[in-house]
Amino acid sequence: MSKLTHLDEDGSAHMVDVSAKEITSREAIATGHIAMSAEASAAIAQGLVKKGDVLAVARVAGIMAAKRTADLIPLCHPIALTSVSIDFELEPQGVKVTATARSAGQTGVEMEALTATSATLLTIYDMAKALDKAMVIGNVRLLAKSGGKSGDWRAP
Repeated sequence: MSKLTHLDEDGSAHMVDVSAKEITSREAIATGHIAMSAEASAAIAQGLVKKGDVLAVARVAGIMAAKRTADLIPLCHPIALTSVSIDFELEPQGVKVTATARSAGQTGVEMEALTATSATLLTIYDMAKALDKAMVIGNVRLLAKSGGKSGDWRAP
């Protein structure tokens, strides 16, 4: 097993020093899904949710969350993101969300992509909960990352 980088010699948590790392282009893609009733999904697709445009609000929430990741995840570095995009795939009984985060820096953007995905899904829930309180958020995971010392990775 490799050494955990967020633990020091004594086993205490600490922020990893990335000052000696090379600046490279970084990208991470994460995805997740929210399952819901056919009625709620149709209302979102047709723009009939009383709170407003669910997907537009969720997209902005995801972008904002990516930019605030270091405020939410204790040992994450604040990152100057160069791009965050949120894509939706509407399904008969749900919505698939894919977030892509990019940066030129010394540490990866996986947490930013995962945070964007999670906040986007939570916002969809919040906007549509009057239609379906039983919605289920799941399958949030990293799909791919590129850049940095460890190179490229894609989910199997």
